[in-house]
Amino acid sequence: MRSGISIASNWRYFDFWLLGAVFLLIIFGVTMISSAIAGNIELVELNLVQRQLIFALAGTVLMLIVAAIDYRLWASISRPMYVITILLLATLYIVGSALYGSARWFDTGVILIQPSEIAKIVLIMILADFFTRNMERMGNLVWIGRSFLTTMGITIWILLQPNLSTAIVMLVLWFTMLWASGLRLQHLLMFVIGAITLPLVAFPFLVDYQQRRVLNFLFPDPNASYGEIYNIQQALIAIGSGGLLGQGYGHGTQVQLRFLKVRWSDFIFSAMAQEFGFVGIVLVMGVIVFVILRCLRAARLASDSFGALLAVGVATMIAFQTIVNIGVNLNLMPATGLTLPFVSYGGSSLLSILIGIGLVQSVVLRHRQLEF
Repeated sequence: MRSGISIASNWRYFDFWLLGAVFLLIIFGVTMISSAIAGNIELVELNLVQRQLIFALAGTVLMLIVAAIDYRLWASISRPMYVITILLLATLYIVGSALYGSARWFDTGVILIQPSEIAKIVLIMILADFFTRNMERMGNLVWIGRSFLTTMGITIWILLQPNLSTAIVMLVLWFTMLWASGLRLQHLLMFVIGAITLPLVAFPFLVDYQQRRVLNFLFPDPNASYGEIYNIQQALIAIGSGGLLGQGYGHGTQVQLRFLKVRWSDFIFSAMAQEFGFVGIVLVMGVIVFVILRCLRAARLASDSFGALLAVGVATMIAFQTIVNIGVNLNLMPATGLTLPFVSYGGSSLLSILIGIGLVQSVVLRHRQLEF
Protein backbone atom coordinates (compact mmCIF):
# COMPACT_ATOMS: atom_id res chain seq x y z
CA MET A 1 0.00 0.00 0.00
CA ARG A 2 2.76 2.40 0.94
CA SER A 3 4.58 1.60 -2.32
CA GLY A 4 1.42 2.43 -4.28
CA ILE A 5 1.03 5.74 -2.46
CA SER A 6 4.69 6.53 -3.12
CA ILE A 7 4.35 5.82 -6.85
CA ALA A 8 1.18 7.93 -7.09
CA SER A 9 2.75 10.83 -5.21
CA ASN A 10 5.72 10.85 -7.56
CA TRP A 11 3.48 11.91 -10.45
CA ARG A 12 2.89 15.30 -8.87
CA TYR A 13 6.49 16.06 -9.88
CA PHE A 14 5.70 15.31 -13.53
CA ASP A 15 7.00 18.13 -15.73
CA PHE A 16 3.85 19.24 -17.52
CA TRP A 17 5.66 22.29 -18.91
CA LEU A 18 8.04 19.96 -20.73
CA LEU A 19 5.17 17.76 -21.92
CA GLY A 20 3.22 20.76 -23.20
CA ALA A 21 6.21 22.12 -25.12
CA VAL A 22 6.82 18.72 -26.71
CA PHE A 23 3.18 18.39 -27.79
CA LEU A 24 3.21 21.93 -29.17
CA LEU A 25 6.23 21.12 -31.35
CA ILE A 26 4.74 17.84 -32.57
CA ILE A 27 1.44 19.49 -33.51
CA PHE A 28 3.28 22.25 -35.36
CA GLY A 29 5.43 19.65 -37.11
CA VAL A 30 2.40 17.71 -38.32
CA THR A 31 0.81 20.91 -39.70
CA MET A 32 4.05 21.75 -41.54
CA ILE A 33 4.32 18.24 -42.98
CA SER A 34 0.73 18.58 -44.21
CA SER A 35 1.59 21.87 -45.92
CA ALA A 36 4.84 20.50 -47.36
CA ILE A 37 3.15 17.59 -49.15
CA ALA A 38 -0.08 19.36 -50.13
CA GLY A 39 -0.94 18.87 -53.78
CA ASN A 40 1.68 16.16 -54.29
CA ILE A 41 -0.43 13.08 -54.97
CA GLU A 42 2.45 10.63 -54.58
CA LEU A 43 3.38 11.98 -51.14
CA VAL A 44 -0.23 12.31 -50.02
CA GLU A 45 -0.81 8.65 -50.90
CA LEU A 46 2.11 7.70 -48.65
CA ASN A 47 0.02 8.99 -45.71
CA LEU A 48 2.97 10.83 -44.19
CA VAL A 49 0.75 12.95 -41.93
CA GLN A 50 -1.19 9.94 -40.66
CA ARG A 51 2.02 8.00 -40.10
CA GLN A 52 3.58 10.85 -38.16
CA LEU A 53 0.47 11.06 -35.98
CA ILE A 54 0.60 7.31 -35.33
CA PHE A 55 4.27 7.53 -34.37
CA ALA A 56 3.51 10.52 -32.16
CA LEU A 57 0.76 8.55 -30.38
CA ALA A 58 2.96 5.46 -30.02
CA GLY A 59 5.85 7.64 -28.84
CA THR A 60 3.64 9.32 -26.24
CA VAL A 61 2.60 5.94 -24.86
CA LEU A 62 6.24 4.82 -24.73
CA MET A 63 7.22 8.11 -23.08
CA LEU A 64 4.67 7.61 -20.29
CA ILE A 65 5.72 3.97 -19.82
CA VAL A 66 9.40 4.92 -19.61
CA ALA A 67 8.54 7.76 -17.22
CA ALA A 68 6.67 5.32 -14.96
CA ILE A 69 9.69 2.98 -14.77
CA ASP A 70 12.39 3.89 -12.27
CA TYR A 71 15.22 5.17 -14.47
CA ARG A 72 17.78 3.33 -12.32
CA LEU A 73 16.48 0.05 -13.76
CA TRP A 74 18.05 0.95 -17.11
CA ALA A 75 21.53 0.89 -15.55
CA SER A 76 21.17 -2.82 -14.79
CA ILE A 77 19.98 -3.78 -18.29
CA SER A 78 21.92 -1.25 -20.37
CA ARG A 79 24.66 -3.76 -21.26
CA PRO A 80 22.27 -6.42 -22.66
CA MET A 81 20.49 -3.65 -24.58
CA TYR A 82 23.87 -2.51 -25.91
CA VAL A 83 24.62 -6.00 -27.26
CA ILE A 84 21.14 -6.34 -28.79
CA THR A 85 21.51 -2.96 -30.49
CA ILE A 86 24.83 -3.97 -32.05
CA LEU A 87 23.25 -7.20 -33.33
CA LEU A 88 20.36 -5.25 -34.86
CA LEU A 89 22.72 -2.84 -36.59
CA ALA A 90 24.85 -5.72 -37.89
CA THR A 91 21.73 -7.49 -39.18
CA LEU A 92 21.01 -4.53 -41.45
CA TYR A 93 23.72 -5.84 -43.79
CA ILE A 94 21.54 -8.87 -44.43
CA VAL A 95 17.94 -7.62 -44.44
CA GLY A 96 18.21 -3.83 -44.30
CA SER A 97 16.37 -1.66 -46.83
CA ALA A 98 18.56 0.64 -48.90
CA LEU A 99 17.22 4.16 -49.38
CA TYR A 100 19.18 7.17 -50.64
CA GLY A 101 22.25 4.95 -51.01
CA SER A 102 22.31 3.68 -47.42
CA ALA A 103 21.05 0.54 -45.69
CA ARG A 104 19.59 2.04 -42.52
CA TRP A 105 16.05 0.68 -42.26
CA PHE A 106 14.21 -2.54 -41.48
CA ASP A 107 11.21 -2.78 -43.79
CA THR A 108 8.38 -4.42 -41.86
CA GLY A 109 6.04 -4.16 -44.84
CA VAL A 110 4.04 -1.44 -43.07
CA ILE A 111 6.66 0.95 -41.72
CA LEU A 112 10.41 1.47 -41.89
CA ILE A 113 12.30 1.19 -38.61
CA GLN A 114 15.71 2.81 -38.22
CA PRO A 115 17.72 1.07 -35.44
CA SER A 116 20.36 3.82 -35.37
CA GLU A 117 17.78 6.19 -33.87
CA ILE A 118 17.12 3.84 -30.96
CA ALA A 119 20.90 3.31 -30.72
CA LYS A 120 21.22 6.94 -29.59
CA ILE A 121 19.10 6.24 -26.52
CA VAL A 122 20.93 2.98 -25.79
CA LEU A 123 24.28 4.78 -26.02
CA ILE A 124 23.06 7.44 -23.57
CA MET A 125 22.10 4.67 -21.14
CA ILE A 126 25.31 2.66 -21.44
CA LEU A 127 27.54 5.74 -21.15
CA ALA A 128 25.57 7.10 -18.19
CA ASP A 129 26.07 3.76 -16.43
CA PHE A 130 29.77 3.55 -17.39
CA PHE A 131 30.60 7.09 -16.29
CA THR A 132 28.62 6.74 -13.06
CA ARG A 133 30.49 3.57 -12.10
CA ASN A 134 33.89 4.98 -13.06
CA MET A 135 33.54 8.71 -12.38
CA GLU A 136 36.54 8.81 -10.05
CA ARG A 137 38.67 7.28 -12.83
CA MET A 138 37.80 9.82 -15.52
CA GLY A 139 41.15 11.52 -14.96
CA ASN A 140 42.79 8.37 -16.32
CA LEU A 141 43.18 8.22 -20.10
CA VAL A 142 42.80 4.44 -20.03
CA TRP A 143 39.23 4.71 -18.75
CA ILE A 144 38.48 7.54 -21.14
CA GLY A 145 39.72 5.22 -23.90
CA ARG A 146 37.42 2.46 -22.67
CA SER A 147 34.43 4.79 -22.84
CA PHE A 148 35.44 5.72 -26.39
CA LEU A 149 35.70 2.05 -27.41
CA THR A 150 32.26 1.44 -25.89
CA THR A 151 30.91 4.26 -28.02
CA MET A 152 32.62 2.98 -31.15
CA GLY A 153 31.18 -0.50 -30.56
CA ILE A 154 27.86 0.93 -31.77
CA THR A 155 29.13 3.81 -33.90
CA ILE A 156 31.26 1.71 -36.24
CA TRP A 157 28.17 -0.17 -37.47
CA ILE A 158 26.40 3.13 -38.12
CA LEU A 159 29.42 4.40 -40.06
CA LEU A 160 29.35 1.29 -42.22
CA GLN A 161 25.72 1.81 -43.31
CA PRO A 162 26.99 4.52 -44.23
CA ASN A 163 25.39 7.10 -41.90
CA LEU A 164 28.00 9.71 -41.05
CA SER A 165 25.61 12.26 -39.52
CA THR A 166 24.25 9.84 -36.89
CA ALA A 167 27.77 8.59 -36.16
CA ILE A 168 28.78 12.18 -35.41
CA VAL A 169 25.80 12.49 -33.06
CA MET A 170 27.06 9.42 -31.18
CA LEU A 171 30.53 10.92 -30.80
CA VAL A 172 29.08 14.23 -29.61
CA LEU A 173 27.00 12.36 -27.03
CA TRP A 174 30.13 10.58 -25.83
CA PHE A 175 32.18 13.76 -25.51
CA THR A 176 29.41 15.79 -23.82
CA MET A 177 28.66 13.09 -21.27
CA LEU A 178 32.39 12.61 -20.68
CA TRP A 179 32.76 16.33 -20.08
CA ALA A 180 29.75 16.32 -17.72
CA SER A 181 31.42 13.45 -15.81
CA GLY A 182 34.42 15.62 -14.95
CA LEU A 183 36.80 15.73 -17.92
CA ARG A 184 40.04 17.46 -16.92
CA LEU A 185 41.11 20.64 -18.68
CA GLN A 186 44.44 19.18 -19.81
CA HIS A 187 42.57 16.38 -21.54
CA LEU A 188 40.13 18.84 -23.09
CA LEU A 189 42.92 20.35 -25.20
CA MET A 190 43.68 16.91 -26.64
CA PHE A 191 40.05 16.51 -27.68
CA VAL A 192 40.00 19.95 -29.30
CA ILE A 193 43.07 19.05 -31.37
CA GLY A 194 41.50 15.69 -32.24
CA ALA A 195 38.23 17.33 -33.31
CA ILE A 196 40.16 19.64 -35.65
CA THR A 197 42.31 16.94 -37.25
CA LEU A 198 39.70 14.14 -37.42
CA PRO A 199 37.83 15.52 -40.47
CA LEU A 200 41.10 15.70 -42.44
CA VAL A 201 42.02 12.15 -41.50
CA ALA A 202 38.50 10.77 -42.08
CA PHE A 203 37.79 12.46 -45.43
CA PRO A 204 39.55 9.84 -47.64
CA PHE A 205 37.45 7.10 -46.02
CA LEU A 206 34.09 8.73 -46.81
CA VAL A 207 31.97 7.28 -49.59
CA ASP A 208 31.61 9.24 -52.83
CA TYR A 209 28.38 11.08 -52.12
CA GLN A 210 29.63 12.14 -48.67
CA GLN A 211 32.84 13.52 -50.18
CA ARG A 212 30.83 15.41 -52.79
CA ARG A 213 28.67 16.99 -50.11
CA VAL A 214 31.72 18.22 -48.23
CA LEU A 215 33.46 19.50 -51.37
CA ASN A 216 30.34 21.25 -52.63
CA PHE A 217 29.98 22.92 -49.25
CA LEU A 218 33.61 24.07 -49.17
CA PHE A 219 33.92 24.92 -52.88
CA PRO A 220 30.42 25.62 -54.24
CA ASP A 221 29.97 26.10 -57.99
CA PRO A 222 28.14 29.43 -58.46
CA ASN A 223 27.07 28.38 -61.98
CA ALA A 224 25.39 25.16 -60.89
CA SER A 225 21.61 25.26 -61.15
CA TYR A 226 20.91 21.66 -60.28
CA GLY A 227 22.62 18.76 -58.58
CA GLU A 228 24.39 18.60 -55.27
CA ILE A 229 23.81 22.24 -54.26
CA TYR A 230 20.34 22.65 -55.79
CA ASN A 231 18.38 22.06 -52.59
CA ILE A 232 20.64 24.32 -50.56
CA GLN A 233 20.00 27.08 -53.08
CA GLN A 234 16.25 26.54 -52.86
CA ALA A 235 16.43 26.43 -49.05
CA LEU A 236 18.19 29.81 -48.94
CA ILE A 237 15.64 31.27 -51.35
CA ALA A 238 12.81 29.95 -49.17
CA ILE A 239 14.32 31.36 -45.98
CA GLY A 240 15.10 34.74 -47.53
CA SER A 241 11.69 35.14 -49.16
CA GLY A 242 9.90 34.44 -45.89
CA GLY A 243 10.77 37.86 -44.56
CA LEU A 244 9.52 38.91 -41.15
CA LEU A 245 6.08 37.30 -41.07
CA GLY A 246 6.25 34.77 -43.94
CA GLN A 247 4.13 34.18 -47.02
CA GLY A 248 1.40 32.43 -45.05
CA TYR A 249 0.61 28.82 -44.21
CA GLY A 250 0.23 26.79 -47.38
CA HIS A 251 1.40 29.68 -49.58
CA GLY A 252 5.18 29.28 -49.62
CA THR A 253 6.27 29.39 -53.25
CA GLN A 254 9.31 27.14 -52.98
CA VAL A 255 7.27 24.73 -50.85
CA GLN A 256 3.99 24.60 -52.76
CA LEU A 257 5.62 24.66 -56.20
CA ARG A 258 7.93 21.84 -55.05
CA PHE A 259 11.20 23.60 -55.83
CA LEU A 260 12.37 22.69 -52.32
CA LYS A 261 13.08 18.95 -52.04
CA VAL A 262 12.73 16.88 -48.86
CA ARG A 263 10.76 19.84 -47.47
CA TRP A 264 8.80 17.61 -45.08
CA SER A 265 11.94 16.26 -43.40
CA ASP A 266 15.52 17.52 -43.72
CA PHE A 267 14.49 20.96 -45.02
CA ILE A 268 11.32 21.56 -43.03
CA PHE A 269 13.08 24.50 -41.34
CA SER A 270 13.30 26.31 -44.68
CA ALA A 271 9.65 25.49 -45.39
CA MET A 272 8.44 26.96 -42.12
CA ALA A 273 10.74 29.98 -42.55
CA GLN A 274 9.08 30.78 -45.88
CA GLU A 275 5.54 30.28 -44.61
CA PHE A 276 5.89 31.78 -41.10
CA GLY A 277 8.86 34.10 -41.50
CA PHE A 278 11.50 35.16 -39.02
CA VAL A 279 8.97 35.58 -36.21
CA GLY A 280 7.66 32.06 -36.72
CA ILE A 281 11.03 30.33 -36.66
CA VAL A 282 12.12 32.33 -33.60
CA LEU A 283 9.02 31.13 -31.75
CA VAL A 284 9.58 27.51 -32.76
CA MET A 285 13.27 27.67 -31.86
CA GLY A 286 12.31 29.24 -28.56
CA VAL A 287 10.10 26.25 -27.72
CA ILE A 288 12.90 23.81 -28.64
CA VAL A 289 15.34 25.75 -26.43
CA PHE A 290 12.74 25.59 -23.64
CA VAL A 291 12.61 21.77 -24.00
CA ILE A 292 16.41 21.59 -23.81
CA LEU A 293 16.46 23.78 -20.69
CA ARG A 294 13.83 21.60 -19.00
CA CYS A 295 16.00 18.55 -19.71
CA LEU A 296 18.99 20.33 -18.14
CA ARG A 297 16.78 21.27 -15.19
CA ALA A 298 16.09 17.55 -14.72
CA ALA A 299 19.85 16.93 -14.70
CA ARG A 300 20.25 19.55 -11.97
CA LEU A 301 17.43 18.06 -9.90
CA ALA A 302 18.57 14.43 -10.30
CA SER A 303 19.23 12.57 -7.09
CA ASP A 304 22.23 10.71 -8.55
CA SER A 305 24.85 10.95 -11.29
CA PHE A 306 23.19 8.32 -13.46
CA GLY A 307 19.97 10.30 -13.68
CA ALA A 308 21.83 13.55 -14.29
CA LEU A 309 23.84 12.03 -17.14
CA LEU A 310 20.71 10.56 -18.74
CA ALA A 311 19.13 14.02 -18.82
CA VAL A 312 22.32 15.63 -20.12
CA GLY A 313 22.52 13.03 -22.89
CA VAL A 314 18.92 13.64 -24.01
CA ALA A 315 19.43 17.43 -23.92
CA THR A 316 22.60 17.04 -26.00
CA MET A 317 20.87 14.87 -28.59
CA ILE A 318 18.05 17.39 -29.09
CA ALA A 319 20.37 20.42 -29.07
CA PHE A 320 22.95 19.01 -31.49
CA GLN A 321 20.39 17.77 -34.00
CA THR A 322 18.67 21.15 -33.90
CA ILE A 323 21.92 23.04 -34.47
CA VAL A 324 23.00 20.79 -37.34
CA ASN A 325 19.60 20.78 -39.06
CA ILE A 326 19.37 24.58 -38.97
CA GLY A 327 23.03 24.89 -39.96
CA VAL A 328 22.43 22.77 -43.06
CA ASN A 329 19.38 24.80 -44.04
CA LEU A 330 21.39 28.02 -43.68
CA ASN A 331 24.31 26.53 -45.65
CA LEU A 332 26.58 26.78 -42.63
CA MET A 333 27.26 23.02 -42.65
CA PRO A 334 27.43 20.26 -45.29
CA ALA A 335 24.13 18.51 -46.01
CA THR A 336 23.23 15.74 -43.58
CA GLY A 337 20.19 13.60 -42.90
CA LEU A 338 19.54 14.83 -39.36
CA THR A 339 15.95 15.82 -38.67
CA LEU A 340 14.70 18.85 -36.75
CA PRO A 341 13.60 17.29 -33.43
CA PHE A 342 9.83 16.89 -32.96
CA VAL A 343 9.09 18.82 -36.18
CA SER A 344 10.53 16.91 -39.17
CA TYR A 345 8.85 13.83 -40.56
CA GLY A 346 10.54 10.68 -39.29
CA GLY A 347 8.90 8.00 -37.20
CA SER A 348 12.00 6.37 -35.72
CA SER A 349 13.52 9.74 -34.89
CA LEU A 350 10.34 10.91 -33.15
CA LEU A 351 10.06 7.66 -31.20
CA SER A 352 13.65 7.84 -29.95
CA ILE A 353 13.32 11.46 -28.86
CA LEU A 354 10.04 10.80 -27.03
CA ILE A 355 11.63 7.82 -25.27
CA GLY A 356 14.41 10.21 -24.26
CA ILE A 357 11.82 12.65 -22.89
CA GLY A 358 10.37 9.72 -20.94
CA LEU A 359 13.77 9.13 -19.35
CA VAL A 360 13.97 12.80 -18.39
CA GLN A 361 10.50 12.64 -16.86
CA SER A 362 11.48 9.52 -14.91
CA VAL A 363 14.43 11.42 -13.44
CA VAL A 364 12.18 14.35 -12.50
CA LEU A 365 9.56 12.07 -10.93
CA ARG A 366 12.16 10.58 -8.61
CA HIS A 367 14.14 13.59 -7.49
CA ARG A 368 14.16 14.29 -3.79
CA GLN A 369 13.01 17.87 -3.68
CA LEU A 370 9.97 19.45 -5.25
CA GLU A 371 10.72 22.50 -7.35
CA PHE A 372 8.23 24.78 -9.04
